[in-house]
Amino acid sequence: MSSSEASKTWLSQDAYDRLQAELDQAIANRPVIAAEINARREEGDLRENGGYHAAREEQGKAEGRILYLKELLRTAEVGEAPDHDKVAPGTVVTIYFDDDQSDTETFLLGNREIAATTDLTVYSPESALGKAILGASEGQTVTYTAPSGADIKVTVVKFAPYGS
Repeated sequence: MSSSEASKTWLSQDAYDRLQAELDQAIANRPVIAAEINARREEGDLRENGGYHAAREEQGKAEGRILYLKELLRTAEVGEAPDHDKVAPGTVVTIYFDDDQSDTETFLLGNREIAATTDLTVYSPESALGKAILGASEGQTVTYTAPSGADIKVTVVKFAPYGS
């Protein structure tokens, strides 16, 4: 997988539309937050003005979310999940752990922002499991290190583009 493919984020049209609406709302809300900051500033001494500091913190969070959404939507690949011969973002993957073939887990490999549009668990391609299975084929076994430090072995049972 090339670095340009790795920097792309696959999103369904529903997820893209939902995130674009959230971005539009956040941008439209900027004057409301600025007015709140100005109103709190009028209350007096800024060093002891909890309302002012809370409004500034809210502004910082909102601006961070706006920047994140702009970048996510800028790099998004929108539409049908790509059809690959190896596990890639936008695929629904079924795996089993540690040679226990009876205990499988099925999830979508993609951006967590899509989680609101699917009942599937969503794992990020940047997660430990996501990195391990990226580029894997059906039947391939890979090992990854969990946050706990344990090495975990998983086998890719099958995968298909999301929505197929």
